[in-house]
Amino acid sequence: MEFETITIETRGALGYLTLNRPDRLNAIGATMLADLVEAARWFDAHLAIRVVIVRGAGRCFSAGADLRDPPTVADGDDDWQIRRETGQRGLRMINAIEQMRAVTIAQVHGYAIGGGLLLMTACDMRVAAEDTAFIIPEVELGIPLAWGGIPRLVREIGPALTKELVITCRRFSPAEAKAAGMLNRVVPADQVASEAESLANHILTMPAGPVVATKDSVNAVVNAMAPALTASSDGDTLLAALSDPAGIEARDRYMAKTIGEKAKK
Repeated sequence: MEFETITIETRGALGYLTLNRPDRLNAIGATMLADLVEAARWFDAHLAIRVVIVRGAGRCFSAGADLRDPPTVADGDDDWQIRRETGQRGLRMINAIEQMRAVTIAQVHGYAIGGGLLLMTACDMRVAAEDTAFIIPEVELGIPLAWGGIPRLVREIGPALTKELVITCRRFSPAEAKAAGMLNRVVPADQVASEAESLANHILTMPAGPVVATKDSVNAVVNAMAPALTASSDGDTLLAALSDPAGIEARDRYMAKTIGEKAKK
């Protein structure tokens, strides 16, 4: 299949899903959300593909949700079903990646910000370059962390650290992320691709049935600990925040600060 914002390829039983908007630091907009869902379905339909590496083209894994392409509905459109589906697109994507039949490995470098970090945590295993920067900036942007992010982070790193990282929006390192249980491996930047492939190839030496059964069993336990259903109102809250005057002002400040920092470099 061909997509507008991602690419997929296969090498035997190993698949690659690459975020392919390097000029936008692989920011995840409405088109990419739809592309990722379709890619997950494509891989699920091909039983011979047992492991999929999820990675980003260019300088980073993903800069997160595309602020230039937020979920919106037409002015005056008060159809509740349309509004809800629009708000839940991010959650649908995260669920599709998490529920893929193949084992997924996130190959992370550069930045994993906001929604990009959530895409990483939706993968079964995660390998990151030691110079990767992790940031969850949504609160500073005047919006809640959506896409099922809160329950997923709570079950990954616990409630206290989730509150700190989401509320303070501070940058944190791969070493801290690994210590918290968010990452499997941290390696030098020039080794992240080979490390992800080494892990993938090792998994491929294992019998397929027990691997799939183990993934399904672990996911069942995880969902019992922090059900994704707790994110059922994420989209509604997100759409409300996007139209909140204080939130709009916060995003303008954030964008001005970001542009200013880039100008200094």
